[in-house]
Amino acid sequence: MTEAGFQDAKRQQEGLLARTEKKALIWFARHVPDRVNSDHLTLLGFLSMFGAGLFYALSGTQTSYLHLVNACLVLNWFGDSLDGTLARYRNKLRPRYGFYVDHVVDTFGALFLLGGLGLSGYMSERMALFLLISFLILSIEVYLATYCLGTFKISYGFFSPTELRALLIVGNFFLLYKPKVRLLGQAYLLFDVGAAIATLGMIGILILSTIFNTRRLYGLEKI
Repeated sequence: MTEAGFQDAKRQQEGLLARTEKKALIWFARHVPDRVNSDHLTLLGFLSMFGAGLFYALSGTQTSYLHLVNACLVLNWFGDSLDGTLARYRNKLRPRYGFYVDHVVDTFGALFLLGGLGLSGYMSERMALFLLISFLILSIEVYLATYCLGTFKISYGFFSPTELRALLIVGNFFLLYKPKVRLLGQAYLLFDVGAAIATLGMIGILILSTIFNTRRLYGLEKI
């Protein structure tokens, strides 16, 4: 496919913090030094997610590492969210390269993060695996829908990656004081409960999106 024949997908983001986030990212883009480019920010997002997973794994024996996890999550937001904004602000877009690299990095980032959580003891390895699999399957559906329908859906309802990072940061503070909760007289890991809710939510979104997009594509390409 030639460069002239490629059309970038429309981005759809309606998260709870979307408006505030957009204003902040534009402000940052205006003030980023010229020597810093989008690739540097993508690399920052990648390394910070690796760091978050590493510090999660270490936090199992020393809870103070959770503060470093939170710092890495903030850096990941900065790098992962600002790289595309900076490219658009400077009019140096590389839509195919950017989309591909950004989401390959996200895939490895999810592996690092959930791998670290599974090793930390704050989330069982089984729940971390279920959550990772659900995330990857939903990601596949999103990328297929982006290719087939030309719209890249970043958020579902009030939640986008930014809101999920914020929830994770808040959850990390709770881990410092109460890593377990009681439900129906039984003690569970706080993050196992969160992972179960997140997994069920992603499965529900996956099913509904698959039905909706299949019907839409069928209507567009009737026999």
